[in-house]
Amino acid sequence: MVGKKLAAFLILLFSMSTGLTAQTKVVQVSEVPENFCVSETEWKLYRMINEYRRQYDLPPIPLSRSLCYVANTHVKDLFFHHPDIEPCNFHSWSDKGPWKPFCYPGDEDKKNSVWDKPRELSGYPDKGFEIVYWENSAVVIDSVIAFWRSFDYFSGFLMNTGKWQERKWKAIGIGICQNYAAAWFGEVADPEGVPCICGQIPAVSGKTTERSVPAISVSGHYYIIVKSQLPLKEAEKVMQQLLAKDFKQAKILQNGEKIRVSIFDTADREEALHLLKEARKLYHDAWLLKQ
Repeated sequence: MVGKKLAAFLILLFSMSTGLTAQTKVVQVSEVPENFCVSETEWKLYRMINEYRRQYDLPPIPLSRSLCYVANTHVKDLFFHHPDIEPCNFHSWSDKGPWKPFCYPGDEDKKNSVWDKPRELSGYPDKGFEIVYWENSAVVIDSVIAFWRSFDYFSGFLMNTGKWQERKWKAIGIGICQNYAAAWFGEVADPEGVPCICGQIPAVSGKTTERSVPAISVSGHYYIIVKSQLPLKEAEKVMQQLLAKDFKQAKILQNGEKIRVSIFDTADREEALHLLKEARKLYHDAWLLKQ
């Protein structure tokens, strides 16, 4: 398996040495579905990438709904249709979807770039750049992050080093399907905002709020609330700020029209009281919510 991973890495390294292409006009052929969401595993891999960056004092990259959709679409295409058969590599796309088929690197030229897929498949306004992981068994995210950290090229994406040193990532998308994983990086903030986590979206007026990353209410669970009565978009900004400050349990809670931001949560009352005391050192108006 190690040999296959190394071979895959060498293929990617060789193909990407051709450089980046100029931005061209792209026809959008699809958009992010209303019910699109990311899996818990994809969310965890996203958090692991930002944790890796945090260790080197790099800012977190906001999770992008559009780029997650592109990443998710691509790994499914790779798994089900295998467009990555030589001479094409992992960045290739089949002819089995609404997108333009692409054999990378053979089809790459100044007017035709695989990096235009985000603009083709979503409302993302700029190009994106991708790294891919493959193994011959179901993906384990610890292996994904370890592999990407092991090689300078992939680590360059994660850490903005090497040829990516001058880039400032404003968006990232994660996709995992069976034995493929992909991360897409963009230099423009996603106007679609943040995706939801599958199974964790409460209903609001009969519709799902897919752009938030809320938590499921658990009976007998305690939440430390630091912000409440906020518009959804403002709550999302607060949550991203908390995540950037390494508050890993930060969540958005919704109950009807009530929107709150939680900084910690636990099922243990004594722990909740202790956490509340600690939270009030930074947020004087923090309070305890039981659900």
